Amino acid sequence: MEIKKIAVIGGGTMGNGIAHVFALNGFKVDLIDINDDVLSKSISTINSNLERQLKKEIISSEQKESALSNLNKIVGIENIDPQTDLVIEAIVENKEAKHAIFSKIENIVKKDSIFASNTSSISITELSSVCRSDKFIGMHFMNPVPVMKLVEIIRGYSTSQDTYDLIKELSLKLGKTPVGVHDYPGFISNRILMPMINEAIFSLYEGVASAEDIDTVMKLGMNHPMGPLTLADFIGLDVCLAIMEVLYNGFNDPKYRPCPLLKKMVAAKKLGRKSGEGFFKY
Repeated sequence: MEIKKIAVIGGGTMGNGIAHVFALNGFKVDLIDINDDVLSKSISTINSNLERQLKKEIISSEQKESALSNLNKIVGIENIDPQTDLVIEAIVENKEAKHAIFSKIENIVKKDSIFASNTSSISITELSSVCRSDKFIGMHFMNPVPVMKLVEIIRGYSTSQDTYDLIKELSLKLGKTPVGVHDYPGFISNRILMPMINEAIFSLYEGVASAEDIDTVMKLGMNHPMGPLTLADFIGLDVCLAIMEVLYNGFNDPKYRPCPLLKKMVAAKKLGRKSGEGFFKY
């Protein structure tokens, strides 16, 4: 099977980043959302990010125009093209919402189409239970997608070897570095990253040091480009909490218990950059 036509479901940060990368590499991309305003904003963001790449001489003006011509916006998942070769879901981290999407498109899209989820923590095996489990896989891109090289490729219990091989090859065509991961809570990236962020929040919660000093220790002492609390704000505290709860429930291990401060801040809608305030103000 040759993958030519892509559908990306979800016009948020991850969705527009994934659409950007595929369109820039010559694939026809339908960007799908329930909200036309979200889609217009997504296309505008992609245009701005392509312009930034152009100014840095990463791409040519011809590549930019070609990428934009490869993009098409569609309102409503029921309007997905039945001839789509690969569907990538990039909506909120909510299993029921993802199930609803895959259930809906299962009987619309052609039978040999591959389904992928950009989930950062939810079980691929569970997500695939409502549709074609052998042709279902996880493609966890890193944010910002046009910049970050890593793609975690997650095999569900029933994911076929052909599906895995095809998606691995596709990731290489995008200029990414694919890493194969088996389906366990948090995969690799978030199983390691989120407990570190959670421990940084506990350090703040327990008054060990200020937010600024915690981040400084990790930047200067461990050579991290961004401190864990700044990174949490960048990811979104609601997303951090959701992933910690997946780890906590998935392993039934108290070491993954979300910090009470994290839960309180999410309840107060202090979600980080996207809300204007988290551990820092923006």
